[in-house]
Amino acid sequence: MENRKGVSQKFGKENVMKALKALGANRTQLEINGHTVFFSYNTPVAASLREGGFIRTETKYSVTTSKHITQWLAGAYARTVPQHEIDALLGA
Repeated sequence: MENRKGVSQKFGKENVMKALKALGANRTQLEINGHTVFFSYNTPVAASLREGGFIRTETKYSVTTSKHITQWLAGAYARTVPQHEIDALLGA
């Protein structure tokens, strides 16, 4: 997994800062390659795909991360996928 610092190093700080949005304590989203990837703490855990639809990780991290995902999805249906599919959106 790449943390935000790793993403910044890979794509350039200026580009990442334009696409990086803090949503609250320990919640961030990153616009990358037409996708919106949601992070809880430093872990990408859900995404809105450029082709449409949402995905969420099948990995159970913590109660708080589960709440973050549910809040971010705001009632939208999300297909559950292996963590590596979300990581792949970041080029990991």
